[in-house]
Amino acid sequence: MEGVVIDTNVFVAAAFNPRSASARILQGIREGRFRLIWNEPTRREIEMILRRIPQLDWGRVADLFRPEGEFTGPVDPEAFAVIEDPDDRKFAALSVAARAPLVTSDKHVLAQSSAVGIEAVTPTAFLARERTVDR
Repeated sequence: MEGVVIDTNVFVAAAFNPRSASARILQGIREGRFRLIWNEPTRREIEMILRRIPQLDWGRVADLFRPEGEFTGPVDPEAFAVIEDPDDRKFAALSVAARAPLVTSDKHVLAQSSAVGIEAVTPTAFLARERTVDR
């Protein structure tokens, strides 16, 4: 089972479009095909955003943050200052520290991924890669 770091925008997209690649990834986590890798800073941000948007429901995804997926090792968001949005740095740093791909729809993070040494992919690209691996 592959571990994966999921950016906040994927959770938001999944909630607004239950047929999206984002929603299929979250369903894959729920079914045990993927393992959500998270730490307290990333979980807090996702929870804060989902609680802030009235149409979204933190309770529908809180169970995805399983203890076995929690990363408790050192993470250095400051090493990713080239990423424009400071809130995105925590996800990049977790991806590198946990050696897991970052699934995001953030164009800035995707554009900077090779420069900062992370594997960042869109939800669609992640699912396409997984289909190729399954064959």
